[in-house]
Amino acid sequence: MAMVEAQVTGGGAMAALRRAEPVVIPVLALLAGLAVFALFLLTQGRSPIAFFGYVWQGAFGSAFSWMNTLSRAAPLLLAALCVALPARLGLVVIGGEGAIVLGGLAAGAVALPLAGVPAVIGLPLMAASAMAVGAVWIGMAGALRHYRGVNETISSLLLAYIAIALMNHLVEGPLRDPESLNKPSTAPLDEALRVGMIPAMDVHWGLVFGAIACVVAWVLVERTRWGFAARIAGGNVRAAEVQGLPVGRLILGFTALGGACAGLAGFFEVAAVHGSANASLAAGYGYTGILIAFLARHNGMAILPVAILLAGFDASSGLIQRRMDLPDATMQVLQGIVFMAILMSDAAYGRLAFFKAKG
Repeated sequence: MAMVEAQVTGGGAMAALRRAEPVVIPVLALLAGLAVFALFLLTQGRSPIAFFGYVWQGAFGSAFSWMNTLSRAAPLLLAALCVALPARLGLVVIGGEGAIVLGGLAAGAVALPLAGVPAVIGLPLMAASAMAVGAVWIGMAGALRHYRGVNETISSLLLAYIAIALMNHLVEGPLRDPESLNKPSTAPLDEALRVGMIPAMDVHWGLVFGAIACVVAWVLVERTRWGFAARIAGGNVRAAEVQGLPVGRLILGFTALGGACAGLAGFFEVAAVHGSANASLAAGYGYTGILIAFLARHNGMAILPVAILLAGFDASSGLIQRRMDLPDATMQVLQGIVFMAILMSDAAYGRLAFFKAKG
């Protein structure tokens, strides 16, 4: 009896360790990346303690810092979903930046004939247009993968470059507001078509929609038969096809859904931040979303804290530049090192003795 109880207890502990593995390894990878960056700072003659102190102060040290961080987290939540959703099928889509740019452009263009229309009609039309354009753009990478066997990583990246070039052409040409002299932009949005702030906070409603999208994505992947089928296809495409699962439709659906999330991020950037579509839409949120999705292990719920953490890094960059006289690219170096650590940590899954059964 005692032996049976010991086996049950040991089995429960082992199961807990296995559940902790997807959390512990990314955290260790993050800490390893920060440690490497600290060594980099030392080679530059800068104090890592001072650096991380300013990061905390600029990201979470005051109410203003929190508002700044949460504002930057809003587009990152949706950009990360553009990577995380297709990833459940084993797809590596890194072109979310293109969907954000075109989504914002679509929102700005649709808003032009909607001047004077009530917000309850105009805003949903703008959001729907942005999501549709984003879905088509990233869905094209999925279609190329499914119908022609084109690598989705390469195709989505190239599509992002095309999207930015297309946006620049339209904003500087056919859609340009003649009064936007120094910074080519579409015409400013009608005041009724601007997205406001969350009550008692200096953060726009994009944060709420981003958080809701993360929860919905988690439910879709973890609690629905479509998500279950996607996880099977992501583990073994051949096995999924043998079981009769609609792998092609899953690829098209999940890539389009990820693109729609990125397009929605573009909508909020135009309707809540910039007030018009312009080159500022290409702010790199799509690329930071890749890091967030990998760090969160493509889990919608985990994206929430990770996006806030990365947004905090971004929000503190100005303070670090002023106090430590470091270049603007410092945070990009930090993100690059962390990203490399996350990628390398994939080799640790299933190999660390701590997570293996004893005996």
